[in-house]
Amino acid sequence: MRVAFRADASVQIGTGHVMRCLTLADELTRQGHECRFVCREHKGHLGELITSKGYGLTLLPSCSDNELDTKDSRSDNYARWLGVPGQEDARQTLDALTPWQPDWLVVDHYALDAEWERALANVVGSIMVIDDLANRCHECALLLDQNLGRVASDYDDLLPNDCHRLIGPGYALLRPEFANLREQSMNRRQQPALKRILISLGGVDRNNVTGQVLDAISESALPASTELDIIMGAAAPYLDEVRQQAARMPFRATVSVNVTDMAERMCLADLSIGAAGGTSWERCCLGLPAVLIVLAENQVAGATALAASGAAVKIDDADQLGATLPSALVALFEPGRLERMSDAAAGITDGDGVFRALKAMGAAGGRD
Repeated sequence: MRVAFRADASVQIGTGHVMRCLTLADELTRQGHECRFVCREHKGHLGELITSKGYGLTLLPSCSDNELDTKDSRSDNYARWLGVPGQEDARQTLDALTPWQPDWLVVDHYALDAEWERALANVVGSIMVIDDLANRCHECALLLDQNLGRVASDYDDLLPNDCHRLIGPGYALLRPEFANLREQSMNRRQQPALKRILISLGGVDRNNVTGQVLDAISESALPASTELDIIMGAAAPYLDEVRQQAARMPFRATVSVNVTDMAERMCLADLSIGAAGGTSWERCCLGLPAVLIVLAENQVAGATALAASGAAVKIDDADQLGATLPSALVALFEPGRLERMSDAAAGITDGDGVFRALKAMGAAGGRD
């Protein structure tokens, strides 16, 4: 089976869409299928990572004049994330995929909708959409929305009648190492203590929220024995500044770039401070309590649901971290608090979503 992916990464978009598509592609490849990607050459694209994994890649030309360029990371002007008009993107994707004739096209992009998908329908066997928004129509055989609090009826009137909906964190697209470490991670949380904190604000962190977190932690009442494990992407524009700041922290603080052992780091952490995006499901699989910082409008609903479940503490405004984070950390020293958060998180997803998604793809078929 041939599976094509249309997803983008950029300084504005972040890396999450491409990363979860890579998770699906990796498992498809392990099962003997062939995958390739179509991405636009935005600043911060992940083309080198995609090709390093052995996947074919078509990089569509960037159009910087049209690409959204704003420091408002919470902007919901998703149409401009595409960088070109939708019809042009459809034509370019069609040119890239027509010779290959994929059995499936997986679309993970907030700027694409039913009109774009219909333009590709005659070239691909079936279309699967990965979405988080439930805000536009799609023309697809499968739709996956992995967010907590989402229900199938949210997509009523947005999908064809025969579209199969894969809804909720049970379908979260996590790499297999998270499920593999789940038991070990939960075992070490039987008597939790707040000693090691994992800080990860996404692969780009274009507004240096990491630096704001470190500032707030410096003013907190955490003991001097606290360890900070800070994770950043190589494309993060404030990487050097964060490294310098970490060296000045009153705690042991290390900065690691483009890590390949995130599951192990989460397993060793007692708490995560991070963005309220797709990484939330990785934390939940490992029962890792979290302080979630909402960095985009599409993260609000998920973060709210996670906080309501007891798995996380939510901070809505990154600009107020100095006032909110220290007190949030103090509250986590309440007896039994971390243990309750861990149990709540672990009950949200078991890490096997990628296998459920692939089973659904097999049942739905591809090219006739």
